[in-house]
Amino acid sequence: GETEEEQLRVDMLENQVMDFRMSLVMICYNPDFEKLKPGYLEQLPGKLKLFSNFLGSRKWFAGEKLTFVDFLVFDVLDQNQIFEPKCLEPFKNLKDFMERFGALEKVAAYLKSSTFQKMPINNRAAKWGSKK
Repeated sequence: GETEEEQLRVDMLENQVMDFRMSLVMICYNPDFEKLKPGYLEQLPGKLKLFSNFLGSRKWFAGEKLTFVDFLVFDVLDQNQIFEPKCLEPFKNLKDFMERFGALEKVAAYLKSSTFQKMPINNRAAKWGSKK
């Protein structure tokens, strides 16, 4: 970010995204994955609401300009959409963000390329997300 507010938003969001990512990782690698999955899905809308509120009506999470945290958010939201395809339905601004980010020229080209793979997102030790 360029302004102090944007820099603060980037710092806060980077840590929130890591915590959010780790909450999914923790169940994916847990032997009790199937028992833990319903609890994760139950709390998912509340976590997504926090991201939705933080984004608000901004174009990007820090403000009007794209920053590295937008890449992090896109990735973690994409993983959660793979995990629960309808999870973003109640959050128009997050769906719009995903569409806007995915339409960035170089991102769109990569997503359409033969090198892009939606899965796996975890390694073989994971109970979920480790298969193509």
